[in-house]
Amino acid sequence: MLQINSNITAEQLASKIKRLFELSEKKILSIENTWEKSRGTPVFTVEGKYTVRGWTEWTRGFQFGSALLQYDATGEQAFLDIGLNGTLDHMAGHVSHIGVHDHGFNNVSTYGNILRLIGEGRIEDNGYLAEICRLALKISGAVQASRWTPLTEHLGFIHSFNGSHSLFIDTMRSLRVLALSHSLGHALMGEQDEKISLLLRLLQHAETTARFTVYWGKGRDSYDIRGRTSHESIFNPKNGSFRCPSTQQGYSPFSTWTRGLAWAVLGYAEQLAYLNTLKDEEFKCDPCIHDGDKNRWIQRFVAAAEATADCYIACTATDGIPYWDTGAPGLAMMPGWMDRPADPFNDFEPVDSSAAAIAAQGLLHLGSYLNRRKPSRGDHYIQAGLTVADTLFAEPYLSVDKNHQGLLLHSIYHRPNGWDFVPPGRTIPCGESSMWGDYHARELALMIWRIAESKPGYCFFATIV
Repeated sequence: MLQINSNITAEQLASKIKRLFELSEKKILSIENTWEKSRGTPVFTVEGKYTVRGWTEWTRGFQFGSALLQYDATGEQAFLDIGLNGTLDHMAGHVSHIGVHDHGFNNVSTYGNILRLIGEGRIEDNGYLAEICRLALKISGAVQASRWTPLTEHLGFIHSFNGSHSLFIDTMRSLRVLALSHSLGHALMGEQDEKISLLLRLLQHAETTARFTVYWGKGRDSYDIRGRTSHESIFNPKNGSFRCPSTQQGYSPFSTWTRGLAWAVLGYAEQLAYLNTLKDEEFKCDPCIHDGDKNRWIQRFVAAAEATADCYIACTATDGIPYWDTGAPGLAMMPGWMDRPADPFNDFEPVDSSAAAIAAQGLLHLGSYLNRRKPSRGDHYIQAGLTVADTLFAEPYLSVDKNHQGLLLHSIYHRPNGWDFVPPGRTIPCGESSMWGDYHARELALMIWRIAESKPGYCFFATIV
């Protein structure tokens, strides 16, 4: 269980964050100078060098988005050029990609960050750049929302690349592209010019996820623990009935893949902050939105965010770094693993630092939101997020080797498929990085740095709403 440092502050992490971005500079330039774009998208490292892994190209936005975050933190033009050119040259296909549930990862990390930086006055708009980004985000949100499986009771979900039967927990974080598209005034146009609300689909997907993929400790099955998540939920698309929990990247449907849990923590917490910016009238535009009751949705998202955040805090090691799955079989060989710091070099099960980087953002967003509603209500979550960041921004998780292209070490992609590199002489993967882990480490660092310097908060919708 995470041992929360109640005294740590964002200001105390400033020196670690400065070092992180100093190391990050060399990592980004190394990838830019050596990566052949024709190879596709870098996904994770093998012996310190980024390589591809065919499944879906969901990490390209993190590649160019990382350069944009580096520019945000340092103001160095070279990284803005990498991020801008990479986005304009290589991301258009991801805007119109009808086969994936990953639009919020790829396109918000690129077009979204560019538009945010323009809105903050950090980038000069040349007369068309902002409009390109707005158009890309509008279309991306609509394309993402079109991957729709309708259910009964005004529910439905954006289905994963597995097909119309499959709901992934990951998509909670990808919903942010629907939020941006909606706030830019866009809608999905259907048959006979039916205008489909992107806000409605966002809400329905989040509710379906909360109902079937998040557990509430109410006896749904023998493994019903409040706040835990299954990676995948399976439905019968013929009649909309729920069939069973499942998983692709976790150990089993009845254990918790911790990166999936982290996606839920961050996804619900971010959307809470977003929904709070919307006017009550926007919830009254469609009778399916619970009779237009905005507060009912807020309460539901608070409940889901707190449940998943509490589960993360309870099922991780004392330093805030989780093992890749709470039911991973090798943990039985590590008695007391939750009562001490995580050991990325153990002989039984790998940790997943990328899950920690994602969850820490969610904890900070949740805590900040709750504190705006009632002073001190969210302090527990803020301190938890800072505690996790304090661990991540130092060795053995921060990559200080100038020859290693990764920034955040000990990230895991797909343990069941055996995709992750196992160093010679070891029995489990360790010492490697991933595009999503590196991106979210930078995003987490930037978020905390802005808090430390009393600058406007970092959030995906900051300059849209």
